[in-house]
Amino acid sequence: MGLLDGKVAFVTGVARGQGRSHAIRLAREGAKVIGIDIAGPVSEYNGYRPAAAADLKETDGLLRAEGAVFVLATADVRDSAAMDDVLSSAVAEFGGRLDVVVANAGISNWNRFWEMPDDQWLEMIDINLTGVWRTLKTAVPHMIAAGNGGSIITVSSVAGIKSLPAQAHYSAAKHGVVGLTKAAAAELGEYGIRVNSIHPWGVMTTMVEDPKMAEALSAHPGYGAWYASILHSVPIADPDDISNGVVWLASDLARSVTGTQFTMDMGATKV
Repeated sequence: MGLLDGKVAFVTGVARGQGRSHAIRLAREGAKVIGIDIAGPVSEYNGYRPAAAADLKETDGLLRAEGAVFVLATADVRDSAAMDDVLSSAVAEFGGRLDVVVANAGISNWNRFWEMPDDQWLEMIDINLTGVWRTLKTAVPHMIAAGNGGSIITVSSVAGIKSLPAQAHYSAAKHGVVGLTKAAAAELGEYGIRVNSIHPWGVMTTMVEDPKMAEALSAHPGYGAWYASILHSVPIADPDDISNGVVWLASDLARSVTGTQFTMDMGATKV
């Protein structure tokens, strides 16, 4: 028996990285999984390789290998109508219930705030903050209608607690996710729906391989030294490390936990 037997989980950004890991781990614990990813180019400002259709297909294969029951679809968290279509169809297919939401999809890029063009700022906020709001807006009516309570996990960052140089837009978005999470926890408590944010530090995914990160920090040695002071003392996590927390928050083991900022940062916010 799994911790999530009989439950249905919705995960965004499942093509690879943390989202893929979360989807697989939730399925392994018995949840039926609904997953989406844009599986294509997102931003000209990102220096790392975008997820592709082949990545989403690989997630499909890994879920099949687990014996999971799942639906994967291509959809963008900037497109409410697309998410509505996917969820309405999949929730109906899975008996009308939705118990767990993991708002994971996001991007990362670099610049000093007064030097970035307007569209770099706006794009970051639209995906990393408004995309989380759209995800919750799409999912919550299904959770309320099902009447089973549930758990929502929003993926913030160390940058949602401790602002990062050369990432003011990212920090603003991730701080915003905390505010949204707290408000959602207050509003959804009467329905038995818990809402918590998680706060990873560096996680070994394609995102941390961005050459533009090195360029930005090399161009501004003071920022590089700031990050180095943390990186020298804090190890990089694996996606599965973060999935451990996601599974726990999704399960009834965390039934008394809501409105929290769950740091999974190897102590980075304390350095």
